Amino acid sequence: MRGASLRDEASRLLAIETSCDETAAAVVDEGRRVVSSVVSSQMDLHARYGGVVPEIASRAHTELIVPVVTEALALAGLDSAGRGERPVEAVAATTGPGLVGALLVGVSAAKAIAMAWGVPFVAVNHLEGHLYASLLEEPDLELPVVVLLVSGGHTLLVRMDAPGRYEVLGRTRDDAAGEAFDKVARFLGLGYPGGPAVDRVSAHGDAGAFAFPRAFLEGSLDFSFSGLKTAVVRYVRAHPSVATEDVAASFQEAVVDVLVEKTLSAARQARAAGICLAGGVAANSSLRARATESAEAEGFRVFLPSRAMCTDNAAMIGAAGYFRLRDVGASGWDAGAEPGLGLSPPGRGGAPGRRDTS
Repeated sequence: MRGASLRDEASRLLAIETSCDETAAAVVDEGRRVVSSVVSSQMDLHARYGGVVPEIASRAHTELIVPVVTEALALAGLDSAGRGERPVEAVAATTGPGLVGALLVGVSAAKAIAMAWGVPFVAVNHLEGHLYASLLEEPDLELPVVVLLVSGGHTLLVRMDAPGRYEVLGRTRDDAAGEAFDKVARFLGLGYPGGPAVDRVSAHGDAGAFAFPRAFLEGSLDFSFSGLKTAVVRYVRAHPSVATEDVAASFQEAVVDVLVEKTLSAARQARAAGICLAGGVAANSSLRARATESAEAEGFRVFLPSRAMCTDNAAMIGAAGYFRLRDVGASGWDAGAEPGLGLSPPGRGGAPGRRDTS
């Protein structure tokens, strides 16, 4: 094995991310410094269908994985065998949640590379990766923090006390925020991906035009956006001449209201030092502005990751993989894709989480 034990000593990782429609690879040092990061998006391939087509995504990953990994290594000053002044000492890959075919491409590639190079393989939970995005851009971030993780498939509130030590405080009971954005955007004819489309159109609309419902679920930190989505659809069908910009802005305002209020409640209850946003929806301009303004008014420090770090990338997988290898150890060669994986703190034996039964 190339100078790396199963734990503690692997400081440079090659990471691979293929959970959905981005093929990504990165080289990360000591879980906190991005040496290189390459992301190849499939957005144009799926736009015509109004959403991600799993079979198309899997085929694209198969075509892109080798050139993306090769580019990430080259940008880090490494050869095709991961050797250089500081060689790669472990390989990490997302094993779930995500599209099973897409995940299998990344997992298979990562295990093959790790085996060929004689270094450990680390299975990483995609959701856990998002928790480390903030640490990559601000290594000295004061903990504990409450992380609002909002994406197309997940909406979670997580208290993070330290790398590998976190607790899920709230989760969606139905549609995730990003899923609601996609569905409303599709209904309004705004195209895919829905989040950026709604954000863009909302800039020209009146956010107070319509009082769409907010499901605050009193006494709980959970979320629910299915009713809001249905309310928007029913209203537009009953009033077909309504301005799309006003509908989009009012819908976005309702989503942001709930996300910000729940996050502040979680931060108060957790006595957090600050608040972080994570996931694709964290790039939403209204959410970023409102979260900053509201949190700072209550004395919480707010960290907004760059938009590049909000979307799926391999750098965050490398960060999560480093701490998992350090604290738990390498994953077994039998680790496979787990499309329904949920978020839970790392256990012994390298298991990246549990299945999401919520």
